[in-house]
Amino acid sequence: MQPLDPDRKPAVHATPLNHIGLWVDDLPKAVEWLSARGLRFAPGGIRRGAAGFDICFVHPKGNEEFPVGGEGVLIELVQAPPEVVKAFGALAALPH
Repeated sequence: MQPLDPDRKPAVHATPLNHIGLWVDDLPKAVEWLSARGLRFAPGGIRRGAAGFDICFVHPKGNEEFPVGGEGVLIELVQAPPEVVKAFGALAALPH
């Protein structure tokens, strides 16, 4: 995925795909770990999303303080519900 125009903000109210969302099994721990490694988050922190799950957004661009961003893409991190965490944990335990 790449932005149509890396110099413009994502059009979050337009119908084309404007961001990607990823399930995370422990959102607060992920934010702490990623922040410590220089990832920039969008303002607003962790909050309740429209679907009822806790969410936060990776900023599309890094800055001086947090040099790592989404390479022009807005990325949503979503707290996975317990049943999703359990299901993926079971899949990970299967022999490959």
